[in-house]
Amino acid sequence: MAGTQSCMEDATLSVAAVETVGSDTVAIDIESPEDFDAQPGQFVKVTLDTADGEESRFYTVSSPDVAGTFEITVEIDPEGELGPVLAELEAGDELLVSGPFGSDFYEGEDPVVVLAGGPGVGPAVAIAERALDDGHDAVVVYRDDEPVHTRRIEALRERGATVAVLEDGASLSAAVESAVDRHGVDSQFFVYGFADFIDAATTAIESAGGDTSTAKIENFG
Repeated sequence: MAGTQSCMEDATLSVAAVETVGSDTVAIDIESPEDFDAQPGQFVKVTLDTADGEESRFYTVSSPDVAGTFEITVEIDPEGELGPVLAELEAGDELLVSGPFGSDFYEGEDPVVVLAGGPGVGPAVAIAERALDDGHDAVVVYRDDEPVHTRRIEALRERGATVAVLEDGASLSAAVESAVDRHGVDSQFFVYGFADFIDAATTAIESAGGDTSTAKIENFG
């Protein structure tokens, strides 16, 4: 998989749709160019012209596949330079996109246990959806003060995934221990979030007997 992927450089792509998926959060569907190949958990670089000049940010793919379109989930900082511009996009607008990048993505593992903090929910729901599509088991442990993608989270539950949504700052230990008890310590762990969440997640995995050296971890900063 990963070994055969190529990286697209600065391609002008059209926006297919923009949807509000939670407080100050939008999901942007972007038309996939021919031969574009990205897996849930990889990320792309998005560049736009703003009032302060050209700005670029990295966003993780939050769709289970890239057939026809692919999705990124954008948390909007009202004081940010790029987020508010992305939130105002409409179908037909264009973006400069490069990628995909990253090595911490889904590669058909079974079962998957995805720990997500804040904006890490984008790759979390995408990986879980893809795993279920492949007939695999999926667990999502998601911590946020204002959860987003709630419709997709509920749909995952209805399809048989185990999903725990926790308040910001809540311990991850019980949910991770439950996942290990049910699926075993050899589950493929994924962790997406900011540094403090990464620390909490890796501690919970190790406390449950999991091996963080084989976990796929993306630190958002």
